[in-house]
Amino acid sequence: MTAKTLQLSPRLHRYLIAHSLRETAIQRRLRAATQKLPRATMQIAPEQGSFLALLVKLSGARRCLEIGTFTGYSALAIARALPRGGRLVCCDLSEEWTAIARRYWRAARVDKKIELRLGPALESLRALLRAGGAGRFDLAFIDADKENYRAYYEACLKLVRRGGLILADNTLWYGRVVDRGDTSADTRAIRAFNRGLHRDRRIDLAMVPIGDGLTLALKR
Repeated sequence: MTAKTLQLSPRLHRYLIAHSLRETAIQRRLRAATQKLPRATMQIAPEQGSFLALLVKLSGARRCLEIGTFTGYSALAIARALPRGGRLVCCDLSEEWTAIARRYWRAARVDKKIELRLGPALESLRALLRAGGAGRFDLAFIDADKENYRAYYEACLKLVRRGGLILADNTLWYGRVVDRGDTSADTRAIRAFNRGLHRDRRIDLAMVPIGDGLTLALKR
């Protein structure tokens, strides 16, 4: 099998950014502020934010779900793409990081579209299911602790409607998924998650080499 994936040099990546991003000033400021944090690598790539926003619009999504919000860049991208009356439920543990997110959401005037649920994400997802949320969401984005990816996915599969999208970030995991010497818990969890989705006949599947790898699962 001949590889057809283009290898992005730093110069080519700068070209991609220059010719595809349409960030607002607030998005640029949030991205710059996050880059100063010790765990800045947890922020999605900016081109991935554009891709998420486009998927929201393409799918006609009105109710979205995010597991793992960090400083809010991905939520900002999704919320801006939602139509009037659209809603995004964000699940995260950190008051500190999401306090940054809230400031930028308010500045972008999308804070009214976003409901932030602080606490363990699995508990928040189960609460949504108990409240009758099954099948009521159009799109879910998973970008949280890797060892719980499968559990998040199974909950999202119940919450998302038929024909809805589930997106999972970091599925190429900095290339560590193919490093046989890497037996860390996170790497093993991502490998198991990828294997499980590849075998899952409840979905249609694509893995896209954008950012750190983004998996798209369309619920059948």
